[in-house]
Amino acid sequence: MNIGEIAKRSGVSRSTVSYALSGKRPVSEETRRRIQGVIDELGYRPNATARALKEGRTRTIGLVIPPAGRRFTDMQLGFVASVVDAAARADLDVLLSPSGGEHDRSFERVVSGRRVDGVILMEIRLEDDRVTRLRETGLPFVGIGHTSHSDEMSWVDIDYETLIAQCVHHLADLGHRRVALVNRSAELVAAGYGPAHRAEAGFARAVAERGIDGLETYCADDARAGLSCVGQLLADHGDLTAIATINEAAMPGMYRAIERAGRTMPQDFSMAGVAGRQWAENLHPALTAADVPADELGAQAVEMLIRRIADPAAPHRHHLVAPPISLRGTTGPARS
Repeated sequence: MNIGEIAKRSGVSRSTVSYALSGKRPVSEETRRRIQGVIDELGYRPNATARALKEGRTRTIGLVIPPAGRRFTDMQLGFVASVVDAAARADLDVLLSPSGGEHDRSFERVVSGRRVDGVILMEIRLEDDRVTRLRETGLPFVGIGHTSHSDEMSWVDIDYETLIAQCVHHLADLGHRRVALVNRSAELVAAGYGPAHRAEAGFARAVAERGIDGLETYCADDARAGLSCVGQLLADHGDLTAIATINEAAMPGMYRAIERAGRTMPQDFSMAGVAGRQWAENLHPALTAADVPADELGAQAVEMLIRRIADPAAPHRHHLVAPPISLRGTTGPARS
C-alpha cells in the first residue's frame, strides 16, 4: 500500500498525506485524524527510506541538465519531466542546474553549497569530471547514463550498443546490404559522450556479424543538420538503402532529405533508431524504433537517489534498459 492509495481513501492529495507523515507543513487536526484512520485500517508503515528522508536537510534534489542554449530532445525533456514528477510524489523539490562551459559555476554551487540532499546527473561522458567532483564531495548522486567505469556510481541507462545492433540486424533481415549510422555531433563524440560511443560499438559489431557494408556520419542535434547530413550521404552513396540513428532531434531533417532525394519510406528506403515513443509515433511515417521509457527511467533514478540519501554506504545499483524495437512505417524490404 502506498501514499497514493491512502490519499484516495482519505479524499485528500498525495502532498497532504506526505505533509501529515513528515510534519513539513501543518495539516488540520480533522484531516490528520482521517488520514491516520486510513493508515491504521490499511496497516501502512513508512519504509526506512521515507523515515530517513524525514530527517533530511533540504528535501530538495538537484537535476544537472545539459547547458542552456542546447536544444533539448524530446527524450531529454521526458527525463526531466519524469524526474520532477517522481520527486513531487516523494514530496521533494527539484533544483535544475545546467553544467558545461560557463555553467560550471552553477554546478559547483549545487555540489559545494549543500543546497540539495543529492543529485541526478544527465548527459554523462565516458570520463566525466562532474562524477569525479561528486565523488570527492560525498554528496549522494545517481546518473541517467554512466561513465566507462560503470561500478563507480549508481545509474540507470539505455543500452545503446545493443539497441543499435538490433536496428542493424532488423535492417539486414530485410535484405539491406549497405546501412549508415547517423550518430550525434562530432563534438559530442570527441568529448566522450557515452551514448554516441556505445552506438558506434554496437553498429560496428552488428555490421561485422552480418557481413554488410556500414557507413558512419556525425550530425548536429537539429533538423537542418539532419537535412544536410543525410542529403550528403545519399548524394555520395547512391546504393545506400537504410539508416540507423540515435539522433532524435535531427530526424525531421533526415526525413526531408530522403524525400528530396526521391526516396520513399518504406518502399525504397528504411530507417530505424532509438527515440522516445511519442516522438517516434508522431513522425510521418511513424519511425520503427526502440522506444525509450523516459518516464520509467526518470522515476527509477529518483528512487535510487532517495535510497542513496537514506544509506550513502549502500552498494551501487545499476539498471540498463533495452526495450524491443517497435515496428512501424519506416522499415521494409530492401529494393532490388
